[in-house]
Amino acid sequence: MWYLYVFLISMVPIVELRGAIPIAVGKGLNIFIAYVICIIGNMIPVPFIYLFARKLLEWGSNKPVIGEFFRFCLEKGKKGGDKLQAKAGNGLFVALMLFVGIPVPGTGAWTGTLAASLLDMGFRKSILAVVLGVLIAGVIMGTGSLLVANGISFIFAPKA
Repeated sequence: MWYLYVFLISMVPIVELRGAIPIAVGKGLNIFIAYVICIIGNMIPVPFIYLFARKLLEWGSNKPVIGEFFRFCLEKGKKGGDKLQAKAGNGLFVALMLFVGIPVPGTGAWTGTLAASLLDMGFRKSILAVVLGVLIAGVIMGTGSLLVANGISFIFAPKA
Protein backbone atom coordinates (compact mmCIF):
# COMPACT_ATOMS: atom_id res chain seq x y z
CA MET A 1 0.00 0.00 0.00
CA TRP A 2 2.87 2.38 0.77
CA TYR A 3 4.20 1.91 -2.76
CA LEU A 4 0.93 3.37 -4.01
CA TYR A 5 1.27 6.28 -1.58
CA VAL A 6 4.80 7.15 -2.70
CA PHE A 7 3.69 6.80 -6.33
CA LEU A 8 0.90 9.33 -5.77
CA ILE A 9 3.09 11.64 -3.67
CA SER A 10 5.69 11.72 -6.44
CA MET A 11 3.03 13.12 -8.81
CA VAL A 12 2.25 16.10 -6.58
CA PRO A 13 3.79 19.42 -7.65
CA ILE A 14 6.49 20.88 -5.40
CA VAL A 15 6.78 17.62 -3.37
CA GLU A 16 7.38 15.27 -6.31
CA LEU A 17 9.92 12.48 -5.97
CA ARG A 18 11.96 14.67 -3.60
CA GLY A 19 9.36 14.06 -0.91
CA ALA A 20 8.28 10.58 -1.93
CA ILE A 21 11.69 8.89 -1.72
CA PRO A 22 12.41 9.97 1.89
CA ILE A 23 8.96 8.68 2.85
CA ALA A 24 9.72 5.35 1.15
CA VAL A 25 13.04 5.08 3.00
CA GLY A 26 11.37 6.06 6.28
CA LYS A 27 8.75 3.35 5.80
CA GLY A 28 11.42 0.75 5.09
CA LEU A 29 10.36 0.11 1.49
CA ASN A 30 12.80 -1.46 -0.95
CA ILE A 31 14.73 1.57 -2.22
CA PHE A 32 15.16 0.22 -5.74
CA ILE A 33 11.47 -0.55 -6.24
CA ALA A 34 10.50 2.77 -4.64
CA TYR A 35 13.00 4.61 -6.88
CA VAL A 36 11.43 3.19 -10.05
CA ILE A 37 7.88 3.80 -8.81
CA CYS A 38 8.69 7.39 -7.82
CA ILE A 39 10.33 8.13 -11.18
CA ILE A 40 7.32 6.78 -13.05
CA GLY A 41 4.97 8.78 -10.83
CA ASN A 42 7.03 11.94 -11.21
CA MET A 43 7.17 11.58 -15.00
CA ILE A 44 3.49 10.81 -15.72
CA PRO A 45 2.36 14.47 -15.53
CA VAL A 46 5.34 15.81 -17.53
CA PRO A 47 4.03 15.38 -21.12
CA PHE A 48 0.67 16.87 -20.11
CA ILE A 49 2.39 19.82 -18.46
CA TYR A 50 4.46 20.44 -21.57
CA LEU A 51 1.53 20.18 -23.96
CA PHE A 52 -1.27 21.84 -22.00
CA ALA A 53 -0.09 23.84 -18.97
CA ARG A 54 1.07 26.89 -20.89
CA LYS A 55 -2.20 27.09 -22.84
CA LEU A 56 -4.28 26.60 -19.70
CA LEU A 57 -2.32 29.17 -17.71
CA GLU A 58 -2.49 31.76 -20.49
CA TRP A 59 -6.22 31.16 -20.87
CA GLY A 60 -6.89 31.48 -17.13
CA SER A 61 -4.54 34.38 -16.43
CA ASN A 62 -7.25 36.98 -17.04
CA LYS A 63 -10.13 35.16 -15.33
CA PRO A 64 -11.60 36.74 -12.18
CA VAL A 65 -11.10 34.03 -9.53
CA ILE A 66 -8.17 32.03 -10.87
CA GLY A 67 -6.31 34.76 -12.74
CA GLU A 68 -3.92 35.75 -9.98
CA PHE A 69 -2.79 32.18 -9.31
CA PHE A 70 -2.43 31.41 -13.01
CA ARG A 71 -0.36 34.56 -13.54
CA PHE A 72 1.83 33.54 -10.58
CA CYS A 73 2.43 30.12 -12.19
CA LEU A 74 3.22 31.70 -15.56
CA GLU A 75 5.64 34.17 -13.98
CA LYS A 76 7.34 31.40 -11.96
CA GLY A 77 7.79 29.30 -15.09
CA LYS A 78 8.96 32.28 -17.11
CA LYS A 79 11.48 33.32 -14.45
CA GLY A 80 12.80 29.77 -14.24
CA GLY A 81 13.08 29.63 -18.02
CA ASP A 82 14.78 33.00 -18.24
CA LYS A 83 17.32 32.01 -15.57
CA LEU A 84 18.02 28.78 -17.40
CA GLN A 85 18.45 30.50 -20.73
CA ALA A 86 20.64 33.26 -19.30
CA LYS A 87 22.98 30.81 -17.62
CA ALA A 88 22.93 28.14 -20.29
CA GLY A 89 23.09 29.90 -23.62
CA ASN A 90 23.44 27.02 -26.07
CA GLY A 91 23.61 24.43 -23.28
CA LEU A 92 19.91 24.68 -22.47
CA PHE A 93 19.45 20.88 -22.46
CA VAL A 94 22.12 20.36 -19.78
CA ALA A 95 20.88 23.37 -17.82
CA LEU A 96 17.32 22.02 -17.79
CA MET A 97 18.56 18.58 -16.76
CA LEU A 98 20.54 20.07 -13.85
CA PHE A 99 17.69 22.44 -12.93
CA VAL A 100 15.38 19.46 -12.51
CA GLY A 101 18.06 17.19 -11.05
CA ILE A 102 19.34 19.33 -8.21
CA PRO A 103 16.75 18.91 -5.44
CA VAL A 104 16.18 22.40 -4.09
CA PRO A 105 12.82 24.13 -3.55
CA GLY A 106 11.33 25.60 -6.70
CA THR A 107 13.00 23.21 -9.08
CA GLY A 108 11.73 19.86 -10.28
CA ALA A 109 9.91 18.19 -13.11
CA TRP A 110 6.82 20.40 -12.96
CA THR A 111 8.68 23.73 -12.95
CA GLY A 112 11.33 22.51 -15.39
CA THR A 113 8.75 21.26 -17.86
CA LEU A 114 6.75 24.48 -17.65
CA ALA A 115 9.95 26.48 -18.20
CA ALA A 116 10.85 24.31 -21.21
CA SER A 117 7.37 24.85 -22.62
CA LEU A 118 7.60 28.61 -22.14
CA LEU A 119 11.04 28.62 -23.79
CA ASP A 120 9.67 26.63 -26.74
CA MET A 121 12.23 23.86 -26.31
CA GLY A 122 11.30 20.88 -28.42
CA PHE A 123 9.03 18.27 -26.86
CA ARG A 124 11.45 15.32 -27.11
CA LYS A 125 14.44 17.34 -25.97
CA SER A 126 12.51 18.73 -23.00
CA ILE A 127 11.17 15.35 -21.92
CA LEU A 128 14.61 13.73 -22.16
CA ALA A 129 16.23 16.50 -20.12
CA VAL A 130 13.51 16.23 -17.47
CA VAL A 131 13.77 12.41 -17.33
CA LEU A 132 17.53 12.62 -16.82
CA GLY A 133 17.04 15.33 -14.20
CA VAL A 134 14.47 13.24 -12.34
CA LEU A 135 16.87 10.27 -12.40
CA ILE A 136 19.61 12.47 -10.91
CA ALA A 137 17.26 13.90 -8.26
CA GLY A 138 16.16 10.38 -7.37
CA VAL A 139 19.74 9.22 -6.84
CA ILE A 140 20.53 12.28 -4.73
CA MET A 141 17.40 11.94 -2.61
CA GLY A 142 17.75 8.17 -2.26
CA THR A 143 21.38 8.39 -1.20
CA GLY A 144 20.71 11.27 1.17
CA SER A 145 17.67 9.57 2.69
CA LEU A 146 19.53 6.30 3.24
CA LEU A 147 22.49 8.10 4.81
CA VAL A 148 20.23 10.07 7.15
CA ALA A 149 18.10 7.04 8.06
CA ASN A 150 21.17 4.88 8.74
CA GLY A 151 22.84 7.67 10.67
CA ILE A 152 19.79 8.14 12.89
CA SER A 153 19.44 4.41 13.51
CA PHE A 154 23.17 4.19 14.32
CA ILE A 155 23.00 7.07 16.80
CA PHE A 156 19.81 5.95 18.53
CA ALA A 157 20.24 2.18 18.32
CA PRO A 158 20.50 0.45 21.67
CA LYS A 159 24.09 -0.32 22.56
CA ALA A 160 24.89 -3.97 23.22
